[in-house]
Amino acid sequence: MQYFPASLQDLTDQFSKLPGIGGKTAQRLAFYVLSLPENEAQAFADAIVEAKRMVHTCPVCQNLTDKEICPICDDDTRDQSIICVVAEPKDVIAMERSREFNGLYHVLHGVISPLNHVTQDDIRVKELLQRVAKGGVREVVMATNPDTEGEATAMYISRLLRPMEVKVTRLAYGVPVGSQLEYADEVTISRALEGRQEI
Repeated sequence: MQYFPASLQDLTDQFSKLPGIGGKTAQRLAFYVLSLPENEAQAFADAIVEAKRMVHTCPVCQNLTDKEICPICDDDTRDQSIICVVAEPKDVIAMERSREFNGLYHVLHGVISPLNHVTQDDIRVKELLQRVAKGGVREVVMATNPDTEGEATAMYISRLLRPMEVKVTRLAYGVPVGSQLEYADEVTISRALEGRQEI
């Protein structure tokens, strides 16, 4: 027995396809959209269509942009000799929020994950190698997540970059600020010791 109109069920199904959205949340979102005034619902739909139509990857760094080249690559004040490699566009936002990095980025759009059938050919490694091969890059900072896939991806790319005579570094990982040492696992403490600095 169908409890809702087909169009409402279809809207719920579409929301449930979003990552992290379960059936009940999808239903709440669908009811919320139905409660919007017509003009707000149309603005919501237009924003989705417009973003899908306008946003594409930057031909230089592979980050998302609606311009020909993204604002970061187009900024002459940034250090053009350092490239920070991240897995996803949202990682660029996290790095920029710190206000500590003033170089350029390269977005892989994933990490190597054999269990999920993602190989090096499925991510933007080739584009990174082409950028570095052009010259002018002195350091590549690997900023993939410190999990199995992130580490494997970082190691794979560093091996490919070694013959290009470019310095390859890895973000230091360790005990987060505000946490307690007793709750840190062995790998975190090991990373913290490796990345220790003089004070």
